[in-house]
Amino acid sequence: MIRVSVLIPAYNEEATIVDILTRVRAQQVDGVAFEVIVINDASKDGTLRTLKERPDLYDRLVDHAVNGGKGAAVKSGLGHATGDYILFQDADLEYDPAEYASLLLPVLRFDADLVMGSRFLAPSYTRVHYLWHKIGNQFITGLFNVMNNTTFTDIYCCYLMFRRTLLSGDELRTAGWQQQAEILGLVARRSGASYEVPISYHGRTYAEGKKIRAYHTLGVMWAIVATRFRS
Repeated sequence: MIRVSVLIPAYNEEATIVDILTRVRAQQVDGVAFEVIVINDASKDGTLRTLKERPDLYDRLVDHAVNGGKGAAVKSGLGHATGDYILFQDADLEYDPAEYASLLLPVLRFDADLVMGSRFLAPSYTRVHYLWHKIGNQFITGLFNVMNNTTFTDIYCCYLMFRRTLLSGDELRTAGWQQQAEILGLVARRSGASYEVPISYHGRTYAEGKKIRAYHTLGVMWAIVATRFRS
């Protein structure tokens, strides 16, 4: 039985947290058990209250007294995870947990160390989103591939899954949007077998709560280069 720790950072996600956790709990994959860890990053709305009312939807709740951002939530989640694999899940509804079976296929069939989702590998559907987001994604993905001799197509897809022993949260030096580039850079270098699978995407607009901005690209670029040359 493979155990997968699903880490779900949440900040002001009262409107979607029960829905996403219900979908996560509904996932059943033969040979796989899921450990659901929610990290409430000092939400100012009713997220924490809602979570406390539904303890059946998760295995562990980590509550931050001070907002530290998604990166801090990820570090906390890694510190509490006990699974064989780590899988990141956003608390909004942009990514559907029904994709877990696809993500786990390379693990179950090929004993993969790292599986990356991709919104650009002919998924069943993709909501049309911002042009400059796609151009920026292609640029940073290209830079990552050049620096690491890889062929990823979408390094900022939420769905990143890797063998837990490949990374400790204490190693992470970043806590912002650039953290995913740092995580992927470290894990990809240590991975013996890496795979990508197509992931459907229902992206939010800024009016619906999307938070990433163009200036975040600069930090991501720095993290890609800096991580490549870390010992």
